[in-house]
Amino acid sequence: MSVKAKIAPRGRGKWATKDGFAYLTKKILVDKAKSAGKVAAKNAMEVMGFVVTVKDGWVVREHSDGRVEQIEKLQTI
Repeated sequence: MSVKAKIAPRGRGKWATKDGFAYLTKKILVDKAKSAGKVAAKNAMEVMGFVVTVKDGWVVREHSDGRVEQIEKLQTI
């Protein structure tokens, strides 16, 4: 699935077709979402001193000093 939108003539970038349309693919979307998540986690770590994430079936709190606290084990079906 791809979504097309007309972009400015000078704005033909990496993600533009020859006729001036931009396109969005799953690969591009996933890549951008991962990048944004990493930036958000870094900012949260700087502001709060920890981030809550999931690792190896556990919800964990990772602290800026490297400590990892296991909060709760995830249930499996």
